[in-house]
Amino acid sequence: MTVTDSNLPHGRDSLTEDLRWRGLIQDSTGLDELRDLLDGGSATFYVGFDPTAPSLHVGHLMQVTTARRLQLAGHRPLLLVGGATGQIGDPKESAERTLNPPEVVASWVQRIRDQLAPFVSYTGENAAQLVNNLDWTGQMSVVEFLRDVGKHFPVNKMLAREVVKARLETGISFTEFSYQLLQANDFFELHRRHGCQLQYGGSDQWGNITAGVDYVRRRGAGPVEAFTTPLVTRSDGTKFGKTEGGAVWLDPEMTSPYAFYQFWVNADDRDVTRYLRYFSFRSREEIEALEKEAAERPAARAAQRALAEELTTLVHGEREMAQAVAASQALFGRGSLEELTPETLRAALTEAGLVHLDELPDVAGLLKESGLVPSMKEARRVIAEGGAYVNNIRVTEVDAVVAPEDLLHGRYLVLRRGKRSFAGVELRK
Repeated sequence: MTVTDSNLPHGRDSLTEDLRWRGLIQDSTGLDELRDLLDGGSATFYVGFDPTAPSLHVGHLMQVTTARRLQLAGHRPLLLVGGATGQIGDPKESAERTLNPPEVVASWVQRIRDQLAPFVSYTGENAAQLVNNLDWTGQMSVVEFLRDVGKHFPVNKMLAREVVKARLETGISFTEFSYQLLQANDFFELHRRHGCQLQYGGSDQWGNITAGVDYVRRRGAGPVEAFTTPLVTRSDGTKFGKTEGGAVWLDPEMTSPYAFYQFWVNADDRDVTRYLRYFSFRSREEIEALEKEAAERPAARAAQRALAEELTTLVHGEREMAQAVAASQALFGRGSLEELTPETLRAALTEAGLVHLDELPDVAGLLKESGLVPSMKEARRVIAEGGAYVNNIRVTEVDAVVAPEDLLHGRYLVLRRGKRSFAGVELRK
């Protein structure tokens, strides 16, 4: 769903309190100052994304949806893609980053710019704008950088950053050490060029963000404000945005819309209410109703399904969301497999476990090859007891075979054992 002028509300009286209720403000330069800025008129703000991969992932979704939330409240977004900072790399506590070639970073910049486009509106009085910090950083000489920027940064303050202290024993390059200066200069340049008054980012960016606030003030500009959003975590201790298959990307070529939908549907009951507040654009009343239902009827997973449908629509569009829902239902016999597109069906079967065969054995052999049963003996027993399904049709004959016309889209089969264990077969052509 793309933001349009028609759905930008005019009321902003409770934006700051809504952000606080949702848990979206962890640190700030001052709540009173933030309230004056966000609730007092239309402000220009920025949030940055470094191109360290060819796509954003769900870990970025907090910043993307917050930008959308602020614009819907009447504020003007500057979405910065770091063509310069992406070539440097924000320091990690573990080790030095691997620097990507400039041409690779440039290609990722364009992909991420395109990916951000559907989340905000580029028309109207508070039209969003995409900016690239390479436009001003790339033109600056080393002497200019040291005189105009570096002069304002006490080294003792830079050394006090937790991530820098963690790296002092193992070593940190001047390249990564200087990252803070580049990000701080971004705030100054956006303030000078676009009247930017506010920066926000993840809580791990607080040191860089406050350095930017301080730098803008040292240069005699401002006033400017800032806040951070909390680190999104999982109650079970695993990293948010990761699955067994790796990161959950926003690019449909890297993570299918079906897998994206399933990520949210499978959210832990202990986490889903926080995710609703962080990511959903439903009203407080609607979210509290879903929270109540999740507490009273957790097995229904109403909160997870509501969040999955909303975010899949936002990121991938209504058609892909509908296909993801249809696939979820059809795989368990509650919908038509024939109505699924080949792309959605393959994505769903890949998530379940897709085996590739050059020829099709009988149904018992398919059950064994797919991993649904450990042996042919067990396969025949499952079939005889009525627990085997091919394309949601129960198979009861132990020597049953699949006809070519049974293949979905001419190449796929959906196998199921019992109610919830299923796998896929793809016939190689």
